[in-house]
Amino acid sequence: MVGLLLAAIGIYGVTAYSVAQRTREIGIRVALGARRAEVIRMVLRQGMSLVATGSLVGLAIAAAGSQLLRGLLFGVPPLDPLAYCAAASLLAVVGLSACFAPVRRVTQ
Repeated sequence: MVGLLLAAIGIYGVTAYSVAQRTREIGIRVALGARRAEVIRMVLRQGMSLVATGSLVGLAIAAAGSQLLRGLLFGVPPLDPLAYCAAASLLAVVGLSACFAPVRRVTQ
């Protein structure tokens, strides 16, 4: 849970910083006729690409690390696909909500 909280805070911080740096660009896009949905989609696409990249790298490191810790795992296989999918899915949901909050604030 602490790792998930730290990941959410990190994703939110990076996305909020990115949106804050692009506030003028977003304002110009809206002034030139970009719809709110297009701006939201653009920022969410960027944020979720970071989440997807981080998830893939994290899953690869976790798979390698679980092989090293095989002797300490009792009753759980080192490469449990359910655990890996659940962790990645939960992080994706947290990442989506963390990405959506700053962009909603800017577009209002």
